[in-house]
Amino acid sequence: MASRVRLMQTVARRSLAKRLKGQAPLVIQSHAHSTSSQAAVSQQSSQLPPSTEDLIGMEHKFSAHNYHPVPVVFAKAKGVEVWDPEGRKYLDFLSAYSAVNQGHGNQKIVDALMEQAQRLTLSSRAFHNDKFPILAKMLTTMFGYEMMLPMNTGAEGVETALKLARKWGYEKKGIAKDEAVIISCCGCFHGRTMAAISMSCDNEATRGFGPSLPGQLKVDFGDVNALAKLLEENGDKVAAFLFEPIQGEAGVVLPPDGYLKKVRELCTKHNVLMIADEIQTGIARTGRLLACDWEDVRPDVVILGKALGAGVLPVSAVLADSDIMLCIRPGEHGSTFGGNPLASAVGIAALEVVVEEDLCKRAEEMGAELREQLQAVQKSHPKLIKEVRGRGLLNAVVLHQKGLGNATAYDVCIGLKDRGILAKPTHGNIIRLSPPLTIKSEQIAQATKAFRDVLESDLPDLKLHAEDRIPPKTPDACDRCGRHKYVMPETDL
Repeated sequence: MASRVRLMQTVARRSLAKRLKGQAPLVIQSHAHSTSSQAAVSQQSSQLPPSTEDLIGMEHKFSAHNYHPVPVVFAKAKGVEVWDPEGRKYLDFLSAYSAVNQGHGNQKIVDALMEQAQRLTLSSRAFHNDKFPILAKMLTTMFGYEMMLPMNTGAEGVETALKLARKWGYEKKGIAKDEAVIISCCGCFHGRTMAAISMSCDNEATRGFGPSLPGQLKVDFGDVNALAKLLEENGDKVAAFLFEPIQGEAGVVLPPDGYLKKVRELCTKHNVLMIADEIQTGIARTGRLLACDWEDVRPDVVILGKALGAGVLPVSAVLADSDIMLCIRPGEHGSTFGGNPLASAVGIAALEVVVEEDLCKRAEEMGAELREQLQAVQKSHPKLIKEVRGRGLLNAVVLHQKGLGNATAYDVCIGLKDRGILAKPTHGNIIRLSPPLTIKSEQIAQATKAFRDVLESDLPDLKLHAEDRIPPKTPDACDRCGRHKYVMPETDL
Protein backbone atom coordinates (compact mmCIF):
# COMPACT_ATOMS: atom_id res chain seq x y z
CA MET A 1 0.00 0.00 0.00
CA ALA A 2 2.80 2.41 0.90
CA SER A 3 4.60 1.77 -2.38
CA ARG A 4 1.37 2.42 -4.29
CA VAL A 5 0.94 5.77 -2.53
CA ARG A 6 4.53 6.73 -3.36
CA LEU A 7 3.97 5.78 -7.01
CA MET A 8 0.82 7.93 -7.22
CA GLN A 9 2.64 10.88 -5.65
CA THR A 10 5.48 10.55 -8.14
CA VAL A 11 3.09 10.43 -11.10
CA ALA A 12 1.18 13.46 -9.77
CA ARG A 13 4.38 15.47 -9.36
CA ARG A 14 5.57 14.65 -12.88
CA SER A 15 2.16 15.42 -14.38
CA LEU A 16 1.95 18.79 -12.63
CA ALA A 17 5.51 19.67 -13.55
CA LYS A 18 4.74 18.93 -17.20
CA ARG A 19 1.62 21.12 -17.15
CA LEU A 20 3.45 23.99 -15.51
CA LYS A 21 6.59 23.74 -17.63
CA GLY A 22 8.03 27.20 -18.09
CA GLN A 23 6.12 28.61 -15.13
CA ALA A 24 7.30 29.45 -11.64
CA PRO A 25 8.45 26.38 -9.67
CA LEU A 26 5.89 24.89 -7.31
CA VAL A 27 6.62 23.01 -4.11
CA ILE A 28 4.82 19.63 -3.96
CA GLN A 29 5.04 18.33 -0.43
CA SER A 30 4.94 14.62 0.38
CA HIS A 31 4.23 13.44 3.90
CA ALA A 32 5.77 10.11 3.00
CA HIS A 33 9.12 11.68 2.18
CA SER A 34 9.99 14.66 4.40
CA THR A 35 13.53 14.63 2.96
CA SER A 36 12.14 15.14 -0.54
CA SER A 37 9.95 17.99 0.72
CA GLN A 38 12.93 19.75 2.31
CA ALA A 39 14.86 19.36 -0.93
CA ALA A 40 11.97 20.88 -2.88
CA VAL A 41 11.79 23.85 -0.49
CA SER A 42 15.52 24.34 -0.80
CA GLN A 43 15.29 24.22 -4.59
CA GLN A 44 12.48 26.81 -4.61
CA SER A 45 14.38 29.19 -2.33
CA SER A 46 17.25 29.20 -4.82
CA GLN A 47 14.93 30.30 -7.63
CA LEU A 48 13.99 33.88 -8.40
CA PRO A 49 10.35 34.75 -7.73
CA PRO A 50 8.10 34.94 -10.81
CA SER A 51 8.42 38.17 -12.75
CA THR A 52 5.69 40.52 -13.94
CA GLU A 53 5.86 38.86 -17.36
CA ASP A 54 5.66 35.37 -15.84
CA LEU A 55 2.64 36.21 -13.72
CA ILE A 56 0.72 37.95 -16.51
CA GLY A 57 1.41 34.99 -18.79
CA MET A 58 0.25 32.55 -16.13
CA GLU A 59 -2.97 34.49 -15.55
CA HIS A 60 -3.65 34.71 -19.29
CA LYS A 61 -3.22 30.96 -19.67
CA PHE A 62 -5.11 29.71 -16.63
CA SER A 63 -7.75 32.40 -15.99
CA ALA A 64 -10.85 33.41 -17.93
CA HIS A 65 -10.36 36.43 -20.20
CA ASN A 66 -13.17 38.54 -18.76
CA TYR A 67 -10.96 41.58 -18.09
CA HIS A 68 -8.47 43.60 -20.12
CA PRO A 69 -6.11 44.84 -17.40
CA VAL A 70 -3.34 47.38 -17.70
CA PRO A 71 -0.14 45.24 -17.76
CA VAL A 72 1.12 45.81 -14.23
CA VAL A 73 1.22 43.35 -11.33
CA PHE A 74 0.51 44.44 -7.77
CA ALA A 75 2.87 42.73 -5.34
CA LYS A 76 2.72 45.15 -2.39
CA ALA A 77 0.82 48.32 -1.53
CA LYS A 78 0.65 50.94 1.20
CA GLY A 79 -1.47 54.06 1.24
CA VAL A 80 -1.57 55.38 -2.34
CA GLU A 81 1.59 53.57 -3.41
CA VAL A 82 1.87 50.19 -5.14
CA TRP A 83 4.95 48.11 -5.99
CA ASP A 84 5.30 45.43 -8.66
CA PRO A 85 7.40 42.22 -8.30
CA GLU A 86 10.48 44.03 -9.62
CA GLY A 87 10.14 46.79 -7.01
CA ARG A 88 8.88 49.53 -9.33
CA LYS A 89 6.65 52.00 -7.52
CA TYR A 90 3.38 53.45 -8.77
CA LEU A 91 0.59 55.72 -7.55
CA ASP A 92 -2.81 54.02 -7.58
CA PHE A 93 -5.38 56.29 -9.24
CA LEU A 94 -8.15 53.71 -9.46
CA SER A 95 -8.44 52.48 -5.84
CA ALA A 96 -9.96 49.18 -7.02
CA TYR A 97 -12.93 51.15 -8.35
CA SER A 98 -13.19 53.13 -5.08
CA ALA A 99 -12.94 50.08 -2.80
CA VAL A 100 -9.71 51.39 -1.22
CA ASN A 101 -10.91 54.81 -0.05
CA GLN A 102 -8.99 54.42 3.24
CA GLY A 103 -5.73 53.63 1.41
CA HIS A 104 -4.01 50.31 0.90
CA GLY A 105 -3.08 48.47 4.08
CA ASN A 106 -4.54 50.94 6.56
CA GLN A 107 -3.00 49.74 9.81
CA LYS A 108 -6.11 50.08 11.95
CA ILE A 109 -8.17 48.04 9.50
CA VAL A 110 -5.48 45.39 9.05
CA ASP A 111 -5.14 45.09 12.83
CA ALA A 112 -8.91 44.61 13.14
CA LEU A 113 -8.76 41.90 10.48
CA MET A 114 -5.86 40.06 12.13
CA GLU A 115 -7.32 40.25 15.64
CA GLN A 116 -10.75 39.02 14.55
CA ALA A 117 -9.31 36.29 12.30
CA GLN A 118 -7.71 34.72 15.36
CA ARG A 119 -10.98 34.77 17.33
CA LEU A 120 -13.83 33.94 14.94
CA THR A 121 -14.32 34.26 11.19
CA LEU A 122 -17.75 32.80 10.43
CA SER A 123 -20.90 31.86 12.28
CA SER A 124 -23.42 32.10 9.41
CA ARG A 125 -26.70 33.82 10.18
CA ALA A 126 -27.99 30.53 11.62
CA PHE A 127 -26.45 31.86 14.84
CA HIS A 128 -25.64 35.26 16.28
CA ASN A 129 -22.08 36.62 16.54
CA ASP A 130 -20.63 39.40 18.66
CA LYS A 131 -19.50 41.73 15.83
CA PHE A 132 -22.37 42.00 13.38
CA PRO A 133 -24.79 43.78 15.77
CA ILE A 134 -22.16 46.44 16.41
CA LEU A 135 -21.69 47.03 12.67
CA ALA A 136 -25.47 47.12 12.15
CA LYS A 137 -25.94 49.76 14.85
CA MET A 138 -22.97 51.78 13.61
CA LEU A 139 -24.13 51.81 9.97
CA THR A 140 -27.73 52.72 10.71
CA THR A 141 -26.71 55.44 13.16
CA MET A 142 -24.05 56.89 10.88
CA PHE A 143 -26.26 57.05 7.77
CA GLY A 144 -29.61 57.72 9.46
CA TYR A 145 -31.67 54.60 8.71
CA GLU A 146 -33.51 52.25 11.04
CA MET A 147 -32.25 48.92 9.69
CA MET A 148 -29.66 47.29 7.44
CA LEU A 149 -29.30 43.99 5.61
CA PRO A 150 -25.73 42.67 5.23
CA MET A 151 -24.33 41.08 2.09
CA ASN A 152 -20.86 40.67 0.61
CA THR A 153 -20.45 42.25 -2.82
CA GLY A 154 -21.95 45.34 -4.39
CA ALA A 155 -23.79 43.21 -6.94
CA GLU A 156 -25.40 41.27 -4.09
CA GLY A 157 -26.41 44.57 -2.54
CA VAL A 158 -28.16 45.59 -5.76
CA GLU A 159 -29.94 42.23 -5.99
CA THR A 160 -31.06 42.63 -2.38
CA ALA A 161 -32.44 46.11 -3.03
CA LEU A 162 -34.33 44.92 -6.11
CA LYS A 163 -35.89 42.00 -4.25
CA LEU A 164 -36.77 44.27 -1.35
CA ALA A 165 -38.39 46.79 -3.71
CA ARG A 166 -40.52 44.17 -5.41
CA LYS A 167 -41.61 42.67 -2.09
CA TRP A 168 -42.51 46.13 -0.77
CA GLY A 169 -44.35 46.91 -3.99
CA TYR A 170 -46.59 43.87 -3.63
CA GLU A 171 -47.12 44.06 0.13
CA LYS A 172 -47.27 47.79 0.81
CA LYS A 173 -48.13 49.50 -2.48
CA GLY A 174 -50.53 46.81 -3.67
CA ILE A 175 -49.02 46.14 -7.09
CA ALA A 176 -50.68 43.15 -8.78
CA LYS A 177 -48.79 39.85 -8.63
CA ASP A 178 -45.75 39.67 -10.94
CA GLU A 179 -46.36 43.14 -12.40
CA ALA A 180 -43.84 45.18 -10.40
CA VAL A 181 -41.64 47.49 -12.47
CA ILE A 182 -38.21 48.95 -11.67
CA ILE A 183 -37.06 52.11 -13.48
CA SER A 184 -33.33 52.59 -14.02
CA CYS A 185 -31.18 55.03 -16.00
CA CYS A 186 -29.57 54.77 -19.40
CA GLY A 187 -25.82 54.53 -18.90
CA CYS A 188 -26.20 52.86 -15.51
CA PHE A 189 -23.91 50.20 -14.06
CA HIS A 190 -25.21 48.10 -11.19
CA GLY A 191 -23.05 44.97 -11.52
CA ARG A 192 -22.89 41.87 -13.69
CA THR A 193 -25.74 39.73 -12.37
CA MET A 194 -28.68 38.87 -14.63
CA ALA A 195 -30.88 41.47 -12.93
CA ALA A 196 -28.19 44.14 -13.27
CA ILE A 197 -27.40 43.52 -16.92
CA SER A 198 -31.12 43.43 -17.69
CA MET A 199 -30.95 47.17 -16.92
CA SER A 200 -27.73 47.78 -18.83
CA CYS A 201 -27.24 49.85 -21.99
CA ASP A 202 -23.81 48.28 -22.57
CA ASN A 203 -24.00 45.82 -25.46
CA GLU A 204 -20.88 44.01 -24.29
CA ALA A 205 -22.55 43.30 -20.96
CA THR A 206 -25.85 42.12 -22.41
CA ARG A 207 -25.26 40.32 -25.71
CA GLY A 208 -25.31 36.55 -25.47
CA PHE A 209 -26.83 36.49 -21.99
CA GLY A 210 -30.55 36.80 -22.78
CA PRO A 211 -33.38 36.64 -22.11
CA SER A 212 -33.36 39.71 -19.90
CA LEU A 213 -35.24 39.91 -16.64
CA PRO A 214 -38.71 41.43 -17.25
CA GLY A 215 -40.20 44.36 -15.40
CA GLN A 216 -37.66 46.97 -16.49
CA LEU A 217 -38.16 50.52 -17.77
CA LYS A 218 -35.41 52.99 -18.75
CA VAL A 219 -35.06 56.75 -18.56
CA ASP A 220 -32.21 59.11 -19.41
CA PHE A 221 -30.03 59.98 -16.43
CA GLY A 222 -30.59 63.62 -15.46
CA ASP A 223 -33.88 64.00 -17.34
CA VAL A 224 -36.54 64.69 -14.71
CA ASN A 225 -39.17 65.44 -17.34
CA ALA A 226 -38.82 61.98 -18.85
CA LEU A 227 -38.95 60.40 -15.38
CA ALA A 228 -42.09 62.37 -14.52
CA LYS A 229 -43.76 61.21 -17.76
CA LEU A 230 -42.82 57.58 -17.13
CA LEU A 231 -44.21 57.72 -13.61
CA GLU A 232 -47.44 59.34 -14.78
CA GLU A 233 -47.92 56.55 -17.32
CA ASN A 234 -46.80 53.59 -15.18
CA GLY A 235 -46.79 54.83 -11.59
CA ASP A 236 -49.23 52.26 -10.25
CA LYS A 237 -46.89 49.44 -11.23
CA VAL A 238 -43.56 51.09 -10.42
CA ALA A 239 -41.99 49.78 -7.20
CA ALA A 240 -38.72 51.70 -7.37
CA PHE A 241 -36.40 54.05 -9.21
CA LEU A 242 -32.80 52.79 -9.02
CA PHE A 243 -30.00 55.23 -9.84
CA GLU A 244 -26.38 56.20 -9.22
CA PRO A 245 -26.06 59.78 -7.90
CA ILE A 246 -23.01 60.05 -10.19
CA GLN A 247 -22.65 57.48 -12.96
CA GLY A 248 -19.18 56.00 -12.46
CA GLU A 249 -18.75 53.42 -15.22
CA ALA A 250 -20.48 55.72 -17.71
CA GLY A 251 -17.54 58.09 -17.28
CA VAL A 252 -18.18 59.99 -14.03
CA VAL A 253 -21.34 61.63 -15.36
CA LEU A 254 -22.81 64.23 -12.98
CA PRO A 255 -26.51 65.09 -13.11
CA PRO A 256 -27.74 68.69 -13.38
CA ASP A 257 -27.97 70.65 -10.14
CA GLY A 258 -31.26 69.98 -8.40
CA TYR A 259 -31.87 66.66 -10.16
CA LEU A 260 -31.77 64.54 -6.99
CA LYS A 261 -34.22 66.82 -5.17
CA LYS A 262 -36.66 66.60 -8.06
CA VAL A 263 -36.30 62.81 -8.15
CA ARG A 264 -37.10 62.72 -4.44
CA GLU A 265 -40.27 64.77 -5.03
CA LEU A 266 -41.42 62.55 -7.89
CA CYS A 267 -40.80 59.31 -5.98
CA THR A 268 -42.73 60.64 -2.98
CA LYS A 269 -45.61 61.84 -5.18
CA HIS A 270 -46.00 58.45 -6.91
CA ASN A 271 -45.26 56.29 -3.85
CA VAL A 272 -42.13 54.84 -5.45
CA LEU A 273 -39.00 53.77 -3.58
CA MET A 274 -36.00 55.98 -4.33
CA ILE A 275 -33.01 53.60 -4.35
CA ALA A 276 -29.53 55.14 -4.43
CA ASP A 277 -26.70 52.87 -5.59
CA GLU A 278 -23.87 54.46 -3.59
CA ILE A 279 -21.55 51.47 -3.95
CA GLN A 280 -18.90 53.55 -5.73
CA THR A 281 -19.91 57.07 -4.70
CA GLY A 282 -20.57 56.38 -1.02
CA ILE A 283 -18.41 56.45 2.10
CA ALA A 284 -16.66 59.78 1.50
CA ARG A 285 -15.59 59.29 -2.13
CA THR A 286 -17.26 62.48 -3.40
CA GLY A 287 -16.50 64.62 -0.34
CA ARG A 288 -19.65 63.61 1.56
CA LEU A 289 -20.60 60.35 3.29
CA LEU A 290 -23.11 59.84 0.47
CA ALA A 291 -23.18 61.61 -2.89
CA CYS A 292 -26.89 62.26 -2.24
CA ASP A 293 -25.81 64.44 0.68
CA TRP A 294 -24.69 67.11 -1.79
CA GLU A 295 -28.39 67.92 -2.29
CA ASP A 296 -29.52 66.97 1.23
CA VAL A 297 -31.64 64.19 -0.24
CA ARG A 298 -32.60 61.09 1.74
CA PRO A 299 -33.33 58.06 -0.47
CA ASP A 300 -35.68 55.35 0.79
CA VAL A 301 -33.01 52.70 0.22
CA VAL A 302 -29.21 53.05 0.03
CA ILE A 303 -26.81 50.40 -1.25
CA LEU A 304 -23.25 50.45 0.12
CA GLY A 305 -20.24 48.31 -0.77
CA LYS A 306 -16.64 48.64 -1.94
CA ALA A 307 -15.12 51.03 0.66
CA LEU A 308 -17.21 49.43 3.41
CA GLY A 309 -14.65 46.62 3.25
CA ALA A 310 -11.73 49.04 2.70
CA GLY A 311 -10.20 46.78 0.05
CA VAL A 312 -9.57 44.14 2.72
CA LEU A 313 -12.74 42.05 2.41
CA PRO A 314 -15.92 42.26 0.33
CA VAL A 315 -18.60 43.85 2.52
CA SER A 316 -21.90 45.35 1.38
CA ALA A 317 -25.12 46.49 2.99
CA VAL A 318 -28.58 47.75 2.14
CA LEU A 319 -30.04 50.48 4.37
CA ALA A 320 -33.75 51.26 4.79
CA ASP A 321 -36.33 52.02 7.45
CA SER A 322 -38.20 49.18 9.14
CA ASP A 323 -41.48 49.60 7.23
CA ILE A 324 -39.54 48.72 4.08
CA MET A 325 -36.92 46.34 5.43
CA LEU A 326 -39.31 44.11 7.37
CA CYS A 327 -41.09 43.16 4.15
CA ILE A 328 -38.37 40.50 3.92
CA ARG A 329 -38.89 37.74 6.48
CA PRO A 330 -36.82 34.76 7.63
CA GLY A 331 -36.04 32.37 4.79
CA GLU A 332 -36.87 34.84 2.00
CA HIS A 333 -33.37 36.23 1.46
CA GLY A 334 -29.90 35.79 2.90
CA SER A 335 -26.24 34.94 2.50
CA THR A 336 -23.98 32.45 4.29
CA PHE A 337 -21.20 35.02 4.60
CA GLY A 338 -23.33 38.17 4.90
CA GLY A 339 -22.71 39.78 8.28
CA ASN A 340 -19.89 37.40 9.15
CA PRO A 341 -17.81 38.51 12.17
CA LEU A 342 -14.61 38.98 10.17
CA ALA A 343 -16.28 41.25 7.63
CA SER A 344 -18.14 43.06 10.42
CA ALA A 345 -14.91 43.81 12.28
CA VAL A 346 -13.38 45.16 9.07
CA GLY A 347 -16.49 47.23 8.31
CA ILE A 348 -16.46 48.78 11.78
CA ALA A 349 -12.79 49.74 11.45
CA ALA A 350 -13.32 51.00 7.89
CA LEU A 351 -16.06 53.40 9.03
CA GLU A 352 -14.05 54.52 12.05
CA VAL A 353 -11.11 55.43 9.81
CA VAL A 354 -13.40 57.53 7.57
CA VAL A 355 -14.51 59.55 10.61
CA GLU A 356 -11.19 59.72 12.50
CA GLU A 357 -9.17 60.76 9.45
CA ASP A 358 -11.92 63.14 8.21
CA LEU A 359 -11.82 61.56 4.77
CA CYS A 360 -14.88 63.47 3.55
CA LYS A 361 -13.02 66.75 3.97
CA ARG A 362 -9.85 65.30 2.44
CA ALA A 363 -11.77 64.03 -0.59
CA GLU A 364 -13.39 67.41 -1.16
CA GLU A 365 -10.15 69.38 -0.81
CA MET A 366 -7.87 67.01 -2.72
CA GLY A 367 -10.49 66.57 -5.44
CA ALA A 368 -10.69 70.32 -6.01
CA GLU A 369 -6.89 70.42 -6.19
CA LEU A 370 -6.79 67.56 -8.72
CA ARG A 371 -9.42 69.11 -10.99
CA GLU A 372 -7.74 72.52 -10.88
CA GLN A 373 -4.43 71.03 -12.01
CA LEU A 374 -6.04 68.86 -14.69
CA GLN A 375 -7.96 71.86 -16.02
CA ALA A 376 -4.63 73.66 -16.39
CA VAL A 377 -3.42 70.73 -18.52
CA GLN A 378 -6.67 70.92 -20.51
CA LYS A 379 -6.14 74.63 -21.14
CA SER A 380 -2.71 73.83 -22.61
CA HIS A 381 -4.09 70.97 -24.74
CA PRO A 382 -7.67 71.82 -25.77
CA LYS A 383 -7.44 69.59 -28.86
CA LEU A 384 -6.65 66.58 -26.70
CA ILE A 385 -8.77 67.12 -23.59
CA LYS A 386 -12.46 67.80 -24.06
CA GLU A 387 -13.52 67.99 -20.42
CA VAL A 388 -12.40 67.50 -16.83
CA ARG A 389 -15.26 66.66 -14.49
CA GLY A 390 -15.99 65.09 -11.14
CA ARG A 391 -16.82 65.62 -7.50
CA GLY A 392 -14.51 64.98 -4.58
CA LEU A 393 -11.99 62.35 -5.63
CA LEU A 394 -14.21 60.74 -8.27
CA ASN A 395 -13.04 62.42 -11.47
CA ALA A 396 -12.65 61.87 -15.18
CA VAL A 397 -10.71 63.29 -18.10
CA VAL A 398 -12.63 63.11 -21.37
CA LEU A 399 -10.27 62.98 -24.36
CA HIS A 400 -10.89 64.11 -27.95
CA GLN A 401 -10.59 60.94 -30.03
CA LYS A 402 -9.72 63.00 -33.11
CA GLY A 403 -6.71 64.44 -31.32
CA LEU A 404 -5.54 60.94 -30.36
CA GLY A 405 -5.64 59.63 -33.94
CA ASN A 406 -5.53 55.82 -33.87
CA ALA A 407 -4.30 55.90 -30.28
CA THR A 408 -6.81 55.39 -27.50
CA ALA A 409 -7.39 56.33 -23.88
CA TYR A 410 -5.98 52.90 -23.05
CA ASP A 411 -2.71 53.90 -24.77
CA VAL A 412 -2.64 57.06 -22.66
CA CYS A 413 -3.07 54.89 -19.56
CA ILE A 414 -0.11 52.78 -20.68
CA GLY A 415 1.90 55.99 -20.96
CA LEU A 416 0.78 56.98 -17.48
CA LYS A 417 1.74 53.53 -16.18
CA ASP A 418 5.23 53.93 -17.62
CA ARG A 419 5.47 57.20 -15.69
CA GLY A 420 4.29 55.61 -12.46
CA ILE A 421 0.57 56.45 -12.46
CA LEU A 422 -2.07 53.72 -12.61
CA ALA A 423 -5.45 54.58 -14.16
CA LYS A 424 -7.93 52.84 -16.41
CA PRO A 425 -10.19 54.05 -19.24
CA THR A 426 -13.94 53.66 -19.30
CA HIS A 427 -16.21 54.02 -22.31
CA GLY A 428 -13.39 54.36 -24.81
CA ASN A 429 -12.15 57.94 -24.55
CA ILE A 430 -12.62 58.63 -20.83
CA ILE A 431 -10.01 58.10 -18.12
CA ARG A 432 -11.33 57.79 -14.57
CA LEU A 433 -9.09 59.14 -11.80
CA SER A 434 -10.08 58.05 -8.28
CA PRO A 435 -7.08 57.67 -5.94
CA PRO A 436 -7.35 56.68 -2.27
CA LEU A 437 -8.75 59.51 -0.17
CA THR A 438 -5.51 59.58 1.81
CA ILE A 439 -3.63 61.06 -1.15
CA LYS A 440 -1.34 64.04 -0.53
CA SER A 441 -0.87 67.25 -2.50
CA GLU A 442 2.57 66.25 -3.75
CA GLN A 443 1.19 62.97 -5.11
CA ILE A 444 -1.56 64.82 -6.97
CA ALA A 445 1.09 67.11 -8.45
CA GLN A 446 3.12 64.07 -9.49
CA ALA A 447 0.12 62.56 -11.24
CA THR A 448 -0.92 65.70 -13.11
CA LYS A 449 2.69 66.26 -14.22
CA ALA A 450 2.74 62.70 -15.57
CA PHE A 451 -0.51 63.36 -17.43
CA ARG A 452 0.96 66.48 -19.00
CA ASP A 453 4.20 64.67 -19.88
CA VAL A 454 2.32 61.83 -21.58
CA LEU A 455 0.39 64.28 -23.77
CA GLU A 456 3.42 66.43 -24.57
CA SER A 457 6.23 63.88 -24.81
CA ASP A 458 4.80 60.37 -25.18
CA LEU A 459 1.73 60.82 -27.36
CA PRO A 460 3.65 61.11 -30.67
CA ASP A 461 5.21 57.68 -30.06
CA LEU A 462 1.86 56.27 -28.92
CA LYS A 463 0.29 57.53 -32.14
CA LEU A 464 3.15 56.10 -34.20
CA HIS A 465 2.74 52.65 -32.70
CA ALA A 466 -1.00 52.87 -33.36
CA GLU A 467 -0.68 53.86 -37.04
CA ASP A 468 -1.14 50.32 -38.35
CA ARG A 469 -3.98 49.64 -35.96
CA ILE A 470 -7.55 49.70 -37.13
CA PRO A 471 -8.99 53.07 -36.08
CA PRO A 472 -11.26 52.95 -33.02
CA LYS A 473 -14.77 52.42 -34.34
CA THR A 474 -17.92 54.13 -33.20
CA PRO A 475 -19.66 51.82 -30.73
CA ASP A 476 -22.63 49.89 -32.03
CA ALA A 477 -26.03 51.43 -31.46
CA CYS A 478 -27.52 50.43 -28.12
CA ASP A 479 -29.54 47.24 -28.54
CA ARG A 480 -32.15 48.66 -26.18
CA CYS A 481 -32.77 52.17 -27.53
CA GLY A 482 -30.98 52.30 -30.89
CA ARG A 483 -28.84 55.34 -30.04
CA HIS A 484 -25.15 55.38 -30.90
CA LYS A 485 -23.96 56.97 -27.71
CA TYR A 486 -25.30 58.08 -24.38
CA VAL A 487 -26.04 61.81 -24.31
CA MET A 488 -27.57 63.50 -21.27
CA PRO A 489 -30.42 65.72 -22.52
CA GLU A 490 -31.23 69.23 -21.42
CA THR A 491 -33.89 69.39 -18.74
CA ASP A 492 -35.95 72.02 -16.95
CA LEU A 493 -35.80 71.90 -13.17
